[in-house]
Amino acid sequence: MSATTLTRLEGPAPEAQIARDLVKRASWIAPVLVVLCGALWGLQGAASGAYGVAIVVVNFVLSAALLAGTARISLALMMGAALFGYLVRLGLIFLAVLLVRDASWMALPALGLTLIVTHLGLLFWEIRYVSASLAFPGLKPARVGPLENRTETP
Repeated sequence: MSATTLTRLEGPAPEAQIARDLVKRASWIAPVLVVLCGALWGLQGAASGAYGVAIVVVNFVLSAALLAGTARISLALMMGAALFGYLVRLGLIFLAVLLVRDASWMALPALGLTLIVTHLGLLFWEIRYVSASLAFPGLKPARVGPLENRTETP
C-alpha cells in the first residue's frame, strides 16, 4: 500500500466548519423560502418548502460528517466516501421525496424548486466565504481592517 492510502488527517475538520456555516445561512433563508412557497402554493407549498430546506440541510450535514469522519481514518476512505457518499445521499433525497410524494400536505413543484434553489443558492453563497488556501482551510479568516493587505516599504 502506498503512503497516501495510509495517511490520515488530524486536527479540526474544515468540512464541519463549512457545514455549520451552511446551516446558519439556511436558517436565514428558510423563512423566506417557506413564505414564498406558501404565497405561490398555499399551505401545502409552505410545508413542502420547509421539508425541502430540511432535506438540503441534512444532506450538507451528512456530507460533512462522512468526509470529516473518514478523513480521520484514511485519505483513500475519504475519497471513497466523497464518491459513494454522494450517490448514497442522492438516493436518500430520492427516498425522502418518494415517501411523501402522495401526501396531502405535499406540493411537488414547491418541493422540487426548493431543493434545487436551496442547494445551488447555499453553495454559491458559501463560495464567497470558503478559503482555498492551505493556510486557512475551511472558512476565510475575518478581515481585520482596511490596512491588512498593505505591505510596508523599508
